[in-house]
Amino acid sequence: MKSLLEIIKKYEGCHKKMADGRLMAYKCPAGVWTIGWGSTDLDIREGTVWTQEEADKRLEHDAQLAVNSALRLSPILKGKELKLAAIADFIYNCGAGAYQSSTLKKRVDAGDWVSAVSEIKRWNKAGGKVLAGLTARREDEAKLLQK
Repeated sequence: MKSLLEIIKKYEGCHKKMADGRLMAYKCPAGVWTIGWGSTDLDIREGTVWTQEEADKRLEHDAQLAVNSALRLSPILKGKELKLAAIADFIYNCGAGAYQSSTLKKRVDAGDWVSAVSEIKRWNKAGGKVLAGLTARREDEAKLLQK
């Protein structure tokens, strides 16, 4: 889980800190209300404010949900810590539904790691635009899939 938390923190960051240290919701590049370490639940909207402690607890909770989803959807990941971290981060960022219906999942389930690396790199767009941050994140995930 350490590798997963590191990659999430690297790319999500805790943005929109107020003067008192609390965090305010903001719209991400895809236009979704977000807070803390990239949390996007339906209860998050304009004006939502969290403490850093709330953000950190939500990160751990949501990261575990992503791990659970990755293992449920692709049992081949069991015992493959770094590959699991890559796919769990993908799920944390894009959602389990996106992963479930993806060619990426098919490649992972087949144990075709070379093709999985190519597939994960394709997921670097938000709102139809290539984003440098997503490109870098997918590159880091691809590196984990190669280990």
